[in-house]
Amino acid sequence: MGVFVFLPLVLPLTALPIARLAELHLHPRTTARLLTALSVVMGVCSTLCLGLLGVIGTAQIPGNPLPDSWSAPQVRDVVPFHEAVGFGSIALLCAVTVACGATLGRHLRVRRRLRHALAAVPHERDVAVLPDRTPYAYALPGRPGRVVASSAMAAGLAPDEYRALLAHERAHLTHRHHRILLATRLASRVNPFLRPLQAAVAFGAERWADEEAAEAVGDRRLTARAVANAALLLHRAGGPPTPPGLAAFAAPGPVPRRVAALLGPVPAADGWPPAHSPAGLAAMVAAAGTAASALSAVNAAVALLLVLKAATPL
Repeated sequence: MGVFVFLPLVLPLTALPIARLAELHLHPRTTARLLTALSVVMGVCSTLCLGLLGVIGTAQIPGNPLPDSWSAPQVRDVVPFHEAVGFGSIALLCAVTVACGATLGRHLRVRRRLRHALAAVPHERDVAVLPDRTPYAYALPGRPGRVVASSAMAAGLAPDEYRALLAHERAHLTHRHHRILLATRLASRVNPFLRPLQAAVAFGAERWADEEAAEAVGDRRLTARAVANAALLLHRAGGPPTPPGLAAFAAPGPVPRRVAALLGPVPAADGWPPAHSPAGLAAMVAAAGTAASALSAVNAAVALLLVLKAATPL
């Protein structure tokens, strides 16, 4: 196994440069998809390596259900890690499992509670306007997905701005942004080094929906004004009641950057930066880090499998 088993735990650091540069040099759609893929692969590799180290630690615990030969001195000699590393990995794996379970459970509870609350609202339209003095708007995924907005948000925006808001939320539903947000959130629970990618994907998803809304209404300045006015309404209300984990038009975050991007030129559609540019180099480093993480995890898994197979009597 050697040092390979530890590499996937630190290789997510190679994706930090592209997480910072993607916003400036990649289309938001490309940013969200690329960084989600990096997060998921690295999160899975980190989990696998924690599990491999946990096997070593579990084998040393008296009364464990594993074969006795797995704790033999010969196996410990081939796997050159102190058993404390294995025990620590077990603790980390348990913490990761609890954190991911809590995140997934919270997400499902929020969705179930919201859909129950909307059960009495007619389903003829994909937009549910709730009588509420607090301004909010968000995309509620499901079958079918629905856009939920408060009457305060609808009344606080001009009609054309409100159309941009609805187009934004429909883009979240169409492209299933809740899935990439949940995937990156779970990956960041597995490895804290992936948290910058989670933030970048969340921003990329909002920018992606902004661009879709601007194309739908045919006016980037109008969409920028809608983003700014919705955020202003939210600020005046004293805080967001937006359900956690769901994409929202007026969610807290880098609203000035979204407005500035909408007031600028249309981003190049799925353009990949030149290899010699900072963004191109950062993307290659992130891809190399992800590939190395996957190869390291597979190498460690195969090595441990061969060792334990040789130590297990037929």
